[in-house]
Amino acid sequence: MKILSGPHRRRSEAGVALLIAIFVLLLIGVTAIALILSSGAESALAGNYRSSASTYYAALAGIEEARGRLLPSNPDYLGPVLATLGTPLPLGSVLYIRNPLPGETVNPTDLSNTSTYPDTQYQQEFGTPITSATVQTINSVSPAAGLPGPLYKWVRINAVTEKSLNLDVDSKHSPSTLDFSTPLYYDFACLDTPGSPGPSLCLNHSPNAVQALEITALASLPNGSQKLLQYLAALSMPNLNFGGAGFPNPSFPAALTLDGNNVNFDGPSSTSFNINGNDQFSVGACAPGTSAVSAIGYTNGGDLSHSNIVTGNVTANKSHYSSVGTPSPSVSNVNVNTLPPNYQTPSGLDSLVQSITQGADAVIPGPANQNDLPSAMSDSNPMTIVVNGDLNLNGWHNTGYGLLVVTGTFYYDPDASWNGIVMVVGQGQFISTRAGTGQIIGAVLVARTRDASGKLLPDPNLGAAYFKQTGGGDGIYYSTCWINAAQKPLTYKVLSYRQLSQ
Repeated sequence: MKILSGPHRRRSEAGVALLIAIFVLLLIGVTAIALILSSGAESALAGNYRSSASTYYAALAGIEEARGRLLPSNPDYLGPVLATLGTPLPLGSVLYIRNPLPGETVNPTDLSNTSTYPDTQYQQEFGTPITSATVQTINSVSPAAGLPGPLYKWVRINAVTEKSLNLDVDSKHSPSTLDFSTPLYYDFACLDTPGSPGPSLCLNHSPNAVQALEITALASLPNGSQKLLQYLAALSMPNLNFGGAGFPNPSFPAALTLDGNNVNFDGPSSTSFNINGNDQFSVGACAPGTSAVSAIGYTNGGDLSHSNIVTGNVTANKSHYSSVGTPSPSVSNVNVNTLPPNYQTPSGLDSLVQSITQGADAVIPGPANQNDLPSAMSDSNPMTIVVNGDLNLNGWHNTGYGLLVVTGTFYYDPDASWNGIVMVVGQGQFISTRAGTGQIIGAVLVARTRDASGKLLPDPNLGAAYFKQTGGGDGIYYSTCWINAAQKPLTYKVLSYRQLSQ
């Protein structure tokens, strides 16, 4: 019998080690390849995400530029090109904001040339090509100081119909019979109605509401990635009703409205001071109406017995507190329930102030004085100004124009004048102790919604509004024309948003 020696056995097993080494190397190689492929896939996914996000935000930037330029307070306001604010935009009228790169041509109406970024979406919505529309164009203002702006190519602004939105707003049509000839409008009051059907069905065909506009933007990156976004937007304004005494729920039911509980009026002994509730003073084409409001209105009937609203200087000079159809002094309980709902509670008024602040031309931290007021306001450019805190105008002998909101104490110089609306809402104190000849034309509302520490008062009860003018002045004169002229839109509220497929 032959016995194998040790060296022969070792030689016969030497191949096993080689196989194991090869297997390990193969495993390492496969793992390395998998890691490389995985890294490449992740890089590709990250690149796609970056590209998608970049085009999304570029298109969004275009939409927001257009939405901002729809407001008159914007220095690049589209009104002179698009339409006068408040005038319905006709169907078939389109405005494009173009944003080409240097040397690039952007022409969305050239449907035969894909390199000029044609607008094929318009025909999908309206059934006719963009070449059939009345088109105006204007350039973007996003490039500044020689620096390129967002890479969107164009933004389209136009009116909409049921057919273009594929939405039956009055539950009267089938998909095949949707209205294609009537512009849609939006009723913001609809959302405040119990049982409201929701934002989509607050659209209607009534021109008494605000017109809904479609804002569509196309963005394109150099790598060919594109994105098409679309807003449906409508002009949002504060819940102010500018009618006189014959209108329901007026925001200003008197030339001077003291909104709250335990309110107080401390008027001057001067016979030159007047508060007049007759609608007066024209502004442009606006002529005053025939209706009138009270000279002084208070919202809590119990306040008459403990305040000097109709005693003292008011009684002595009662002919100076006048309004057509009411005996002098024209002072009346306007009943808080006749005011809009958001004027009846601290939280409602506070929310209104916040809404006004969001769209204000100037928001000034208090304490502030006349030097802080914007110099650009004029009778042709009334402005919305919010002072968060006290405002002291003592020593200011000029005229202001627009909507002025003061959340602290308003120290008014009666040599100053204001044409428009003055709302002292927060601390609710209007104080004037000097003499002068200035006047406020429009309306004044004073309401206390916060305590001395600035904390919001609990609903539903407002605090003690206080009006003190002991030094004289010409007074306060009610004017719906100036109330309307002072009121400027806050924003174009986004009603819906969608990303369109291409």
